[in-house]
Amino acid sequence: MNLRGVFPILPTPFTHDGELDKESLERLIAYMREVGVQGVAILGFLGEAHKLTSFERRTVIETVVRSAGDALDVMVGVRALGTAGAIEQATEARELGADAVFVAPIAVEGERAIFNYFAEIARSARIPVMVHDFPEAFSVRLSPTLISTLVNETEGIVGIKLEEPPVLPKLTKILEKAPNTSVFGGLGGEYFLEELQRGAKGIMTGFAFPQVLLEIFDLFSAGDVVGAARVFDRHMPLIRYEFQPKIGLAFRKHVYKKRGIFASSYVRPPGPELDPESVSELEAIISRVGLTI
Repeated sequence: MNLRGVFPILPTPFTHDGELDKESLERLIAYMREVGVQGVAILGFLGEAHKLTSFERRTVIETVVRSAGDALDVMVGVRALGTAGAIEQATEARELGADAVFVAPIAVEGERAIFNYFAEIARSARIPVMVHDFPEAFSVRLSPTLISTLVNETEGIVGIKLEEPPVLPKLTKILEKAPNTSVFGGLGGEYFLEELQRGAKGIMTGFAFPQVLLEIFDLFSAGDVVGAARVFDRHMPLIRYEFQPKIGLAFRKHVYKKRGIFASSYVRPPGPELDPESVSELEAIISRVGLTI
């Protein structure tokens, strides 16, 4: 797969009764194909993977891989309590046709143990592995030295989804030690322009207007940094507001429902519900930056 570009992290749609909604998921993939992003990432935090059964998880992967076809690369999130469980999830993703996995660390003592964890997943599952670096969620910090060593010394470790603020100095340190690392940003897209300027290959985030991220990426890739900055700056009020902790998933599902892609904006508990004032603020900002839903 070509690890460059925009890979939206997708929410998992449910019916009004909380059941997995395959039809809405198929519409979401059709929309992503229409937008023209390079790939999609599923079963991360935004995908409520921790709230799914094993059968539902498998169904999501099968549905997305089938709907994506050859038009989109598919990355699957992996998070387990131990190495065996992570290998099982990554192997399942490969067997169902996914192109790569992005893997959360486990809370073990010492960098050597963390190194062995990721290396064993890559060796055993035989699928490209992106390291997911998000200490706020996983309570594990991955140093730039550890990350660069993983990429330099382990076949199958291809890059990192970097979400530890301040992300930009860490990104630079990683690329100094491992210049071939495919670094992808996240964090709602708040630092996307600066990440590209520092050498990132793309972004994996749940921002519900992926066409904006794609425009920034395309302009920057074509050498039009001023144009990319102009698009980035114009949409920053929405990027900032939509990425609010805990409630961001509800915002994104609301947008997809308003577009007619999701039949329901249901978030499985535990999860926040949108208050009317927040909905009004979100839709006002969307209009203010020149977008529609």
